[in-house]
Amino acid sequence: RIRHAWIVRPGLIGTCVGSGVKSVCGLERVSQRCRWRAGIVSTVASMGSFSAGWDRNSMGKNAVHSRTRFQETLLDSNTTHPDVIPIYGFFPGEHFRQWLEEQGGSTRGWLERVDFDPAKPGSLVLVPKCLDNNISLDCVVLGLGTQEDASLAWWHYGALPGKLPPGAYSLDASGNLPVDKNRAHLAWILGSYSFATYYKSKRGGTEKLPVLSTEMSESTQHMAAAYFLTRDLINIPASDMGPAQLEVAASELASEFGASMKVVQGDDLLSQNFPQIHAVGRAARPDTDQAPRLLDLSWGDSGKSIVLVGKGVTFDTGGLDIKPATGMRLMKKDMAGAAQVLGLASLIMSMNLDCRLRVLVAAVENSIGGDAFRPGDILTARNGKTTEVDNTDAEGRLILADCLTYACESNPDLVIDCATLTGAQRVAMGTDIAGVFSNRATILSRLQHIGEDLSDPVWSLPLHRPYRKELDSTVADLKNCGASGYAGAITAALYLQEFLVKDPTWIHVDFMGYNSAARPGRPEGGEAMGIRALFAFIREFIESPE
Repeated sequence: RIRHAWIVRPGLIGTCVGSGVKSVCGLERVSQRCRWRAGIVSTVASMGSFSAGWDRNSMGKNAVHSRTRFQETLLDSNTTHPDVIPIYGFFPGEHFRQWLEEQGGSTRGWLERVDFDPAKPGSLVLVPKCLDNNISLDCVVLGLGTQEDASLAWWHYGALPGKLPPGAYSLDASGNLPVDKNRAHLAWILGSYSFATYYKSKRGGTEKLPVLSTEMSESTQHMAAAYFLTRDLINIPASDMGPAQLEVAASELASEFGASMKVVQGDDLLSQNFPQIHAVGRAARPDTDQAPRLLDLSWGDSGKSIVLVGKGVTFDTGGLDIKPATGMRLMKKDMAGAAQVLGLASLIMSMNLDCRLRVLVAAVENSIGGDAFRPGDILTARNGKTTEVDNTDAEGRLILADCLTYACESNPDLVIDCATLTGAQRVAMGTDIAGVFSNRATILSRLQHIGEDLSDPVWSLPLHRPYRKELDSTVADLKNCGASGYAGAITAALYLQEFLVKDPTWIHVDFMGYNSAARPGRPEGGEAMGIRALFAFIREFIESPE
């Protein structure tokens, strides 16, 4: 039995100050190419404690293997549990009024006493019951806001893992969940995420969490795993997530799914014609594991060819054009593009999509040193075009240029690059919306529409050709920055377009990769942005006859 002690104050709900939960034995789930074991629910620690002790060289491996740790907050609905607590979500209206009439007087009285209003999004009431002088939790009632908020209401389920006392819960006990079930399940899982590896007090594994009793689709679980992997890779500090550790993460993912993996590292980048990747990363202790490298993962032998390209700047000082302290503070996240394409790749392979997948990641650290590239240097890219370095802090586009040219050499059907490329994009759209560019207008329109349907916003920006003159140089084919400083996201995308060979279908994603403040299901820290929209688009693209 679950027992709770409650403190009741006028106008407030009770607060759990003591509880116990029966242990639930480990549950093994098997997918086509991925296996994991859930562990013991009653001894689950903070969801971020994926390493009992950390080793710098194992952090990438741990991030890959721990991406399904959310399984520990799931209880198979076929497993008997005596005290599953129902969670009822409501919009205001007839359905709520009808449900309220069907409840006993104590429940109605309690909701009236705490002044519950379903029109207040995220409002939460824990309804107690008393049996044989024991007070326990009878149900949970969640306000979802008005119908105007309906498209985003499912996110409110993401706040529950952090607010509910330990116990077993059901989101759809009544069989009438008012939002999409898979999205509500995903919100719960994403809300259970935390990154606590470096908390000494939380590494022992004693904190108990609420668990969800449900039949959850494999696709939802694979999506959650992609989010967890992306978030973890971004959240690990640069001291433990350099180019070598990013390589380990990609290698572990390749090994898990039977993919092939090739790495070009250090001075080999010059001999194999990736000069701009080498130039950006060469100052970061080239004789150590910080040496720049190109990661090249391939999977699948049939279907359309999809290439994912990720910016993997594991830390960005700005180079010799050094960033100010405030601008450098979060630069561990400058490899979020690489993290996102690895998360997306894990999803594609887990779902066994019929495609030939390739993932290219330029993994570098943009450091300051005697060998750092300089403002005014002229670099020659893989396709032979020359770039005058106007600013060393515009390094991401330099490394992506070599990757994009390399990607095009295999004649792919679709190329998608993801990068935390410009502050200008965040100024234009804020931190929540990914900006997307494409050389195919119909593709761009379709991707944006999918994002709107999935509440995973991406927004189209134009490849406005007249702005190309901003990149003109008097001594080279182009500069790496616009002359005026205006339309920085557009000029960065136009720069990348210069390195496409044979005009493949191309999508460029410029995004924040980080939640600057916590919201339901989206804790502060590293974040996958647009990943659900991209996956849905890729699946549709693969299945389309053209």
